[in-house]
Amino acid sequence: MRRADRLFQIVQYLRGGRLVTARKLAERLEVSERTIYRDIADLQSSGVPIEGEAGVGYILRQGFELPPLMFTRDEIVALVAGARLIRAWGGLSMARGAEEALVKIEAVLPPEERARVSGTQIYSPSASISIEERRILDMVERAVDERCILSIRYRDLESRDSERDIRPLGLWFWGKVWTVIGWCELRNAFRTFRTDRIMEASISERHFRLERGKTLSDFYRLMEMSEYNAFRD
Repeated sequence: MRRADRLFQIVQYLRGGRLVTARKLAERLEVSERTIYRDIADLQSSGVPIEGEAGVGYILRQGFELPPLMFTRDEIVALVAGARLIRAWGGLSMARGAEEALVKIEAVLPPEERARVSGTQIYSPSASISIEERRILDMVERAVDERCILSIRYRDLESRDSERDIRPLGLWFWGKVWTVIGWCELRNAFRTFRTDRIMEASISERHFRLERGKTLSDFYRLMEMSEYNAFRD
């Protein structure tokens, strides 16, 4: 990593408003703590309002703004294409978030770069995804983020309905279909559920903790030894 890029990353890591130690920064950026101390000193001397000290940690004072963002052509194309795909196939909140993020990015780009956003000729056709499925996607994403038990009524391939309480761990997008990966309390095992077959869903007041053998990493390890269909229900 170039030193300029490393200095930029340090500022980004410190923008969260929490104290970050030099050791943590060194681990993230794969450099020595001595290098971090030197970089912090250089940033402070250049006017970046970083507060703290060695052995305690550092924090960036509120209100500091970085210079206008600079993206390469490929980065702009990727951001625009991703936002348009989410707008067509994501949840309602996801779609709004993607749109707002693009507006913010475009607002801070130099004038000569803004044309690349509107000039990106990559589109996603109007999706057949229903408003209800979009609502469920947002609910699942929230439940994953907050680690809440999700109660669902699920209709399988044989049109049989079942009531499930699941620990949602993640979402996969297959091109036209979303699936929820979770720990099913009914089966006491990992299961995947297509969101377009979730007839009803609600977020429970119960929260769950990640337990050994029931995490997304555990699911991936099992996937390496089994067929994906083994987890369908």
